Amino acid sequence: MSKIAYILLCHKDPDGIVAQANRLTASGDFVSIHFDARAKPEHFQFIRSELEDNPNVVFAAKRIKCGWGEWSLVQATLYAVQAALDAFATATHFYMISSDCMPVKSSEYIHSFLDENDKDYIESFDFFESEWIKTGIKEERLIYRHFFNERTQKWLFYKSFELQKRFGLSREIPSDIRVRIGSQWWCLRRKTVEAIVRFILERPDVLKFFKTTWIPDETFFQTLVAHLIADKEIEKRTLTFLVFSDYGMPATFYNDHYEFLVAQNYMFARKVSADAIKLRQRLGALYNSGRRSFAVSDQGRNLYRFVTERGRTGMRYAPRFWELETTIGRERELSIVVCKKWHVAKRILADLRPIVETPVLEYIFNEDVRELSQLGGILSNHSKKARHRRALMRMLYDYYETDRLIICLDPTNIDLLRDFASDRSETRILEIDCRFDDPYIIGHAKRVGLISDTTPMGTLVGLLPSIKNDLRQELETIRDCEFENYFRIVDGGNTVRNTEALAKFANITTQQAQNIVSKQWIFND
Repeated sequence: MSKIAYILLCHKDPDGIVAQANRLTASGDFVSIHFDARAKPEHFQFIRSELEDNPNVVFAAKRIKCGWGEWSLVQATLYAVQAALDAFATATHFYMISSDCMPVKSSEYIHSFLDENDKDYIESFDFFESEWIKTGIKEERLIYRHFFNERTQKWLFYKSFELQKRFGLSREIPSDIRVRIGSQWWCLRRKTVEAIVRFILERPDVLKFFKTTWIPDETFFQTLVAHLIADKEIEKRTLTFLVFSDYGMPATFYNDHYEFLVAQNYMFARKVSADAIKLRQRLGALYNSGRRSFAVSDQGRNLYRFVTERGRTGMRYAPRFWELETTIGRERELSIVVCKKWHVAKRILADLRPIVETPVLEYIFNEDVRELSQLGGILSNHSKKARHRRALMRMLYDYYETDRLIICLDPTNIDLLRDFASDRSETRILEIDCRFDDPYIIGHAKRVGLISDTTPMGTLVGLLPSIKNDLRQELETIRDCEFENYFRIVDGGNTVRNTEALAKFANITTQQAQNIVSKQWIFND
């Protein structure tokens, strides 16, 4: 059976560290602690005195001052790893955590998982080809030497960087090393950790290189594991659940996140607030509960993104200059059907096709359109279609040799709707207002990846009102725009008004419109 040596890097919350160490060792595992030398000496003495009688706890032989983005974080990890290797001969796995981390599964579940999966768990993506780095410098992290801390010595950091660039003082990456990048929170097997320690002794050139890279805790272990271990033995993900905000800061979890965290397909979560006492108590009890079965999902990051993005409707990047200077065409007509329930819109358009002499393209900005592949790369992905929307529409008018088109838009495409409505062309908009019952809301949440079949009922119940309100708000935002030539038919609404709206929108007779809207099954789910 697996036995875990937890590598605990910490710099604050001495009470939490003691509780963490006692909790993790209660099930027979081990903890190796590096406590930042910058922290208060009395805090370190408290931790040592409280844990001195625990035989499953060891401290790094040397404490150093750690700084974000510095080699010191890697060095502190290596000191703690070496202490664990020396003290715990039966440890089979080494799991990197911080004092902000808390288990979200039981000890039995974690051990069974590791027993059944003989792999290293570490994010390890190609440094240059992946898009793991979202903003800021990239290759400059490696090819220039970084001697100063970017946060506490900003002027020196950037002055040194600038001088190296000016005088061409770049350096080569060790020729046999392919740099990888990923999260610093990993779980490695003993043989992997021992291989890393041996490699460091054999290759001082590689160690010297990484010591002056920037943010090496995201590249050092990730690179060495990929260099030393067969790819089939590496699972390129972390077992610790973490979410970053738009500003690159990790999300913090509080007392009301218990069900949410336990449902994630991870073993630990970072970072749990030190003030979330109830959450820490519940997760601590869970770890030593002996529980072996969990209904897990992998929707945590999607849920976080959904919640944080609510209320941002209407925000967008500035238009490209070529978008401002182009038009679909003053003499052209564009009819847009706006409907959240795509199948309802498609049913109505299926009845309209034989009546109107107008090409109908349905949800061209949301779905793949294979029959138009000859139009080239502009249809290759949805973001490209949205970015070059006016150019795409002009191509479609030319392709069909017409001045009239009908398309469908999802209400989330408010930017497209605003843009088309402001064009010199004549734009008509038909809103199909559908009812959203709970089964539809649940199905919608699954389709967009917010939940899965294993999402706990508590999470689902709490999420339904937010999703329903979000769907209604999309339509309210569109109505607030007060577009010209705007028509609306309502699920369960007055047949006469629905008939009149469809007739004016599609420029068809009242009888033709009535034949379509009077079909009861049109709005069925």
